[in-house]
Amino acid sequence: MTSSLALLVAASVVAGLMGAPSADVTITENRSWVASAAQALRPLGTAVRTTATIPGGTDVVEHVAAGNEAERRRVLDYWTPRRMAAALPIGLLGTLKGALVGSSAPARHQAARPGTGAGASTATGGSRWTTGGLVGRTTGRVFLTLGGVDFVCSASSVKGANKDLVVTAGHCVKDGTGAWADNWTFVPGYDRGRQPYGQFTARRMFVAGPWSRSADDNHDVGMVALNKNGTKHLAEVVGAQDISFGTPRGRQTYGFGFPVDPPYNGEHLIYCAGPVRADPHDQTGDQGLGCTMTAGSSGGPWFSDFNPATGRGVITSVSSFKYSDDQGTMYGPYFGEIAKNLYTIAQSA
Repeated sequence: MTSSLALLVAASVVAGLMGAPSADVTITENRSWVASAAQALRPLGTAVRTTATIPGGTDVVEHVAAGNEAERRRVLDYWTPRRMAAALPIGLLGTLKGALVGSSAPARHQAARPGTGAGASTATGGSRWTTGGLVGRTTGRVFLTLGGVDFVCSASSVKGANKDLVVTAGHCVKDGTGAWADNWTFVPGYDRGRQPYGQFTARRMFVAGPWSRSADDNHDVGMVALNKNGTKHLAEVVGAQDISFGTPRGRQTYGFGFPVDPPYNGEHLIYCAGPVRADPHDQTGDQGLGCTMTAGSSGGPWFSDFNPATGRGVITSVSSFKYSDDQGTMYGPYFGEIAKNLYTIAQSA
């Protein structure tokens, strides 16, 4: 039994003994206990990476991933079909941490106020995307290892000078104040196990300083510069979406991702659509989108000015978390100045 499966079995037993999380527990998808609980299970031979704060006041933290051909090949060899099929949605064990042992991430307990709580938000989406277009190529699944456990997230190709840039959630890159992800690879255009455009491994990873220092959900954004697949840059293979910062709030938004927890299975691209609204609990500056997507959709792109006919839009956020008493609303960080600085550094890496 692999170390990942051993930890999963242990977590499943604990979940069965303890029951479901209490109603006032926030289901955030970053949980540092996964890393700390599994340090002894980390595979031997994992290379030590370099982490550095970018100079110049940009408040961006960088991590070197598979920076040479041998490392790139190691990551590609790691992701066998069996490992991909067994990888967990990154929110699963995180929910257990929030329920059992607390969190390094800011806790968000619901205040009793009119108009909030279960049933207050009606989902306007959570359907399979069948139209294709650019979004069907640029959105993909992320496979990563964190604390010896294999996970999945979602991400999107985004325009950048290096032609190799993806945007995702910060907790799909670094576990808040904890470990950076290993074996990070992006599979654009994933569909029912098919990988029509191949796999692109991480070369350099970037998160905002507030995420790295304190797992601040206002800045749950990560960007990853990828290695080429053969001789081709990611943008040359699948294209890339536009990205914008400081856009007006409350706009009509489309969100995409690969949710794994029921009623989904991670094998199809799913979308939600509707206007976004402010966090009703005033605990973040994030915006909420009516959406039934589940764990595994973390890091999936949110678009303004989205054209359903072409699948092209402007990325203005990514899927980050849900409140435990409102499973019909997904929240995503507002892309402001810190996210812009993050992009400026990452797109030139």
